[in-house]
Amino acid sequence: MTSTRLHEPPAAPLLLRQLVARVPVASVLAVLGVLATGIRPLALGIVAVAAVTEELVRVDVAEHRLPNRLVLPLYPVVLLSLIADGAISGSNPLVGIAAGAGWLLFLLVLCLAGGMGMGDVKLGGVLGLCLGGLSVVTSIGGLMLAFVAGAIGGVIVLLRRPASGGASRGALRVPFGPFLLAGFWLAVVCFPLLADATA
Repeated sequence: MTSTRLHEPPAAPLLLRQLVARVPVASVLAVLGVLATGIRPLALGIVAVAAVTEELVRVDVAEHRLPNRLVLPLYPVVLLSLIADGAISGSNPLVGIAAGAGWLLFLLVLCLAGGMGMGDVKLGGVLGLCLGGLSVVTSIGGLMLAFVAGAIGGVIVLLRRPASGGASRGALRVPFGPFLLAGFWLAVVCFPLLADATA
C-alpha cells in the first residue's frame, strides 16, 4: 500500500499540468473571441467561456456530464461583464438576459421531454446570456448552429453504429455540450464578421 502511494503523482502538480495543457486551446479561443467582438467588457465573459471550453468538452465526451464547478461560476462573470458592457456602450443588458433566459427555457423544455440533460440546460443558459450581449441575432444563430452541429454529429453516430443492431441505448448517447459550445464559438467568431461585411 505504501509503495503504491509513493508512485502516485502529487495532486497539485497533476492539476497544474492539466491546467497548462489546456492553455493553448483556451488562448486561441480567447484571442479569436476578442478579435471578433473587440476589446469591451463583454470580452471578459467570452474569455471565461474560453477558459473552460476544452475541459467541458473532454468531460462531456468521456462522462456525459457538464460539471457545475465549471459551468455555474460562468454566470456571475458573464452577467457582470454584460452589465458593464451595457453601462459603457449604452446597450440594454436586459436583451442579453432575455436571450439567456430564452436559451435556458427552450433547453429546459427539451430536457423535460428527455432530449438532453440538466448540464446542457445550465450551460446553454450562460452561453445564450453571453451571445445575447452581442445581439439577439447572434444568440439565435448560436442556438441554431448548435442544433445543426448536433444533428450532423447524431447522423455520424448512427452511421457508425454496428449493423447488427446489438448496440445498447447507452452507446447511442451523444453528448450535446460540445455542440452547444461549437455553436457558441461559431456565432462569436462568424456573426460579427458577417455584420461588418454587410454594414
